[in-house]
Order: sequence, then C-alpha cells, then structure tokens
Amino acid sequence: MPLTLTPELSRQRVADLRSAMQQQGVTAVMIPTSDPHLSEYLPERWQGRVWVSGFTGSAATLIVTQDFAGLWTDNRYWAMAERELAGSGIELMKVQSSAQPTHEQWLCETLKPGAVLAVDGEVMGVDSVLRLQAALQRVGVSLRTDLDLLQSVWSDRPALPDAPVYEHEMPFAGRSRAEKLAGLRERMQQAGTQWHWISTLDDIAWLFNLRGADVAHNPVFVAHALVSHEGATLFVQPGKLDDALLQRLQQDAVSVAPYHTAPGTLAALPAGSTLLLDPRRISHGMRQRVPATVKVVEQINPTVFTKSQKSEAEAANIRQAMEQDGAALCEFFAWFEQAQGQQRITELTIDEHLTAARARRPHYKGTSFSTIAGFNANGASPHYRATANAHAVIEGNGLLLIDSGGQYLNGTTDITRVVPIGQVSDAQKEDYTLVLKATMALSMAQFPKGIRGPMLDAIARAPLWATGRNFAHGTGHGVGYFLNVHEGPQGISCNMAAEAHTAMEIGMVTSIEPAFYRPGQWGIRIENLAMAVPAETNAFGSFLKFETLTLCPIDTRCIVLDLLRADERAWLNAYHAEVRRRLSPLLHGEALAWLERNTQPI
Repeated sequence: MPLTLTPELSRQRVADLRSAMQQQGVTAVMIPTSDPHLSEYLPERWQGRVWVSGFTGSAATLIVTQDFAGLWTDNRYWAMAERELAGSGIELMKVQSSAQPTHEQWLCETLKPGAVLAVDGEVMGVDSVLRLQAALQRVGVSLRTDLDLLQSVWSDRPALPDAPVYEHEMPFAGRSRAEKLAGLRERMQQAGTQWHWISTLDDIAWLFNLRGADVAHNPVFVAHALVSHEGATLFVQPGKLDDALLQRLQQDAVSVAPYHTAPGTLAALPAGSTLLLDPRRISHGMRQRVPATVKVVEQINPTVFTKSQKSEAEAANIRQAMEQDGAALCEFFAWFEQAQGQQRITELTIDEHLTAARARRPHYKGTSFSTIAGFNANGASPHYRATANAHAVIEGNGLLLIDSGGQYLNGTTDITRVVPIGQVSDAQKEDYTLVLKATMALSMAQFPKGIRGPMLDAIARAPLWATGRNFAHGTGHGVGYFLNVHEGPQGISCNMAAEAHTAMEIGMVTSIEPAFYRPGQWGIRIENLAMAVPAETNAFGSFLKFETLTLCPIDTRCIVLDLLRADERAWLNAYHAEVRRRLSPLLHGEALAWLERNTQPI
C-alpha cells in the first residue's frame, strides 16, 4: 500500500465506498483507526482509513456519507492532514479538545432519524460501540456493526502479515514463560474464573515471551490467546512459528491453532463456565461471540499491570539498553556537530544517521517509532514527519527538535532533544529554559505510592503555567519492555481520567516530556524516560520518586542560567555527571570528546 495517494485515487475510493453503501442501504460509514486487537499502530490489512483518505497519521476517524467525507484528528496532525488530504475532497475536521464537537456529536447532529451508520464491529471496542449506539439511538439513527464495507471495495487488500514469530529468550525476557503464566493463573483464580481471553498484542507477546514483526516499530505479532488453568491456546496465522519453537511452547502446555479459528473457539466455551475478559481490550465483534451461557467477569487484563511493573531483572536490562542507546546518540551528535556547514543535512539525513548509529549497538532490533526531526516551524507540530516530498534542510538559524527511539532485546527507548542551529533568539532561549525546568520539576518530584498518573501532570506544567504557557498533549506515556513504545495503564496527562488503573507503582517506566510550541515558528520538547522507584516510607505512607533512565546530554547552549534555581542546576549537573560516568566506557574518539564537552557543569 503506498504511503501517499493521488487526490484522484482517493476520490475514486470514496466513490467506490459510496456505491457499496448504497447497495447495503447504509447512510454513512465510519472507519476508525483500529484493528481486531484495538492496536494503536496497525498492520497494513487494517489500515483502511489510510487506504481511502491517504492520511498517514496514527490517530484519526474517517466518516463518509453520500455528499460528505471528513477526517477527524487532533492538533498534533493538522499540518500533516492538510497536506495529505489536499485535493481529495475529504474535509479536515479539527478536533480542538474534548470540549469541542467530536465525530460522534457530528453524526448525531447531521444524520436524520431513520439513517443507518455502518462501522466494522470487528475493529471497534465494546465501550466505543455501546457509547456510539446509545448516542445514535437518542436521535433515531441505527448502527450496524456487521458490515466491513472495505472488504467489498478494497480488491488488493493486504493479507494477514506472515513475518515469523521468535522467542524473547532469557536473560532478556526477565521472567520465564512458565512463571508469567503461573502468575496469570493465580489472578484468574482470585477472580473465580476458569478461562481468560486476550486479544491485545502486547499482552500476548509479553505473556508468552514471544516477539514478531507484524506492526512497524512494535515487535508484536497478530494473535489471540485463550488461557485456562491447565494450558493455553495461541491463535496465530499458520507458518509463523517454526517446529523448534512449537515444541518449546508445548513443553509449557501452550498449543497453537490457526488465527481464523479464534472466534469459533470463543463461541464454543462450555455452558456454565466462567470467563475473565477486559471490556476495554476486546472488540465488539469478538465480545458478541461469547455464549450467553458463559458467566463473564469483566476486569482489566492482569497482564496489563504485571508487565507495566518491571522486575528487577528487567530494570537492570533496561539500564544497559539505555547506556547503549545513549552511546549511539553521542556518536550521532558528534557526527552532526562536525558535519554542520560541511555537508548538506536534511531532516531525513537525521533519521538515517541516528538509525545507523543505533544499529551498531548490541541487541538492537529496530526503531521504536518513526523518527521526528523537525527544524524551526516543523518542530512546532508534535507528530511531524519529514517525507521525501516535504522536508527541511538544516541550515541558517533556529532550533532542531529530534524525537527518536530504539527497540533492543533488553529494552525500548524514547528520547527528545533540541539543539540550536546557528544563532538562537532570546525568546527561543527563554522557551527552552522553561521547558527544561518543567522536565526537571517532575524528574525531581517525590509522590505517594499509588498516586494517579494524571495528578502528576501539573508538577511538570507549573513552570510553564507560571509564565502563561502550556502544551496540548500529555506529559508522559508508559513504555513497554522491548514492546510498544506507548504502553499503559499508567500515563501522565491532564486529558486522562484519574482512575485506579492509572496508579503509579514501583517499576513503571514512563516518559517525561513537557513541551512548548509556537505554531509556524519553533517547537521545544525535552524528553527522558524515567522509572518509578522507592523513595521513603514513614508514618504518612510510602513514597516514590523517578529514576531517570535516559542517558544523553541535554544541550546547555540555550539555557538562560538566571532562570534556574540552585536545586535545578544541581540536578542538571548531577545528571550530566552520571551520563558521563556511564557512557564514557562505551565511547572513544570524537564521540567521547563530544560527551565530555557536553557534560561539563554549569
């Protein structure tokens, strides 16, 4: 599937979709960004929204009626959407905030009583379907979830991915497959259930100590799983596991069945049995297959909590991955500093050299997301992505924002740094310093164990709020262990509900990435990954703090020193001393010299 479509081809695909709608008696069709596993990033087979619209951002909803086509996305993607939708006839519907009209509100306000909306229930979550269905019923609109209209118009739709599945072996895995399954069964017993159904790919990969390459940047594979107290069944496309791996799985009482048999197996669960499932992590279509005679216990998947709280072995492995990743970054920045003014460097060049530097490091498996390299105005788009047709040359004056990450057998990394190019203005320096203060504020925080992640958000924002500044995205997201770079349940954002499952616990790895953007001018984001670790226990409870995991110098050339307090200077100097101590043994030559220059005390 091409990354970009011509406007003519996009219009033709919308027309074909309208013909299919007419044949089925459907008034409107909604295409979410989702798959049967409710993934954030999708295998090509389920990238229908991209196939129709040409918009390649990772979050959007497409709605088509007979006389309208619109794509809803938030401000992270507006510039990209305007560029990619140009000439397609698809209107960009800007999602301002949760208080602004959403696609659901638009549907309720636009569709007339008696209208029919179609959405593929196999790729939409249970909660989402129920909420949409209730809203539409109030205005007399019907919802059909039994139609996949894309199937009738997408003649060359990609097949299920066939990349091989491989074992995440010890010592990298941290815990054995048998140990993980035993822990899950203990939680099933506590819930009083005989069976547990899992559809989310990161949970499956972690539980079975398996990895794959079915989704770009995320080492997961397309599968469902059914776990009982005696064994487990993994539903995977045939041919993805070799005989040796099948035999090792069998030793742990794990059998393998074809992927397409998963719905039927779920539908055939014995009457009177009890099933644990997570209503937020199963599609509407799959949930409907559970027999009415089966008692369902709805809880968050136990693996969501367990894998988010890294073990001591996993934490030790992550620290080693961070050292190698930091060394790769030092090599990259040493090259970048020397190459400026000597070579033609573009935003695409940044990605090429960063990836090459990481690829030279032990246990590297690939990038953890598409590198974001945004110079000046491009850096003001949080999810900007340079393309061959649209990218900037790094020359002149300004700020370069680089957000990148790697997948290693022993951890997942994600880091953002901003570097000055040529001369920078006083306004840029002030913005930069305030963002740095925000990063340090949360990095230095101590907080009660179990505090809800969203409650930590204000700590990072306080230095920006005090000067009338703010940013629209969250302050931090959970990070997996050689898994998805975005992993829950924890997060740090005022936009997420402060529910029990967002509690910050020991071993959770989270990004700390406050930012500030001046649209059309520049963007600043300074990001480290940090792990929640014990701080102290006293009469008032147990407290946690953050251990900064990311190891890479923070550029000091843009800092307005007078804006830093003594404790902030001390934190930055201590951080740089630790970076120098741990990375120096891994470097030599120009990279080592660059590290030493850029970790001097301020």
